[in-house]
Amino acid sequence: MAKSEEVENKSSKSEKAKEALRKTREKSSGFKKEFIEFINRGSVVDLAVGVAVGGAFTAIVNSLVNDIVMPIVGLIAGGVDFTGLAIRVPNFFGTGDEAVIAYGNFLQNVIQFLIIAWVIFMIVKAMNRLNRRRDAREAREEKKAEK
Repeated sequence: MAKSEEVENKSSKSEKAKEALRKTREKSSGFKKEFIEFINRGSVVDLAVGVAVGGAFTAIVNSLVNDIVMPIVGLIAGGVDFTGLAIRVPNFFGTGDEAVIAYGNFLQNVIQFLIIAWVIFMIVKAMNRLNRRRDAREAREEKKAEK
């Protein structure tokens, strides 16, 4: 192969590499633009805020249940500490380990779930009431505008 063919071959490979790099940059630029558009949608931002508030709300509900509700329920139930309620199942296969079914923790989690579900229900109920009022007001305004 002659030197001129080698130089031509190398420049051709170099041009192909540059073209591939340019296409990759264009694709990543399009991806970046699309990602930014996705993030800037209102619903995505609302979802992120909801998740953050939900996490904080969960911590509050956990404290309410663990530190206030369950001790009162325990007193009413005769001084029972629900976190300690468990059934210990011995291992029938000869090793010393046993299985622990912590139903007290389960009861606490059920109560936490019911509190969160109740609060969400109340929020949705209030929002529905506000929406009905808004719809009724808009209907009255439309009726007045028709006259």
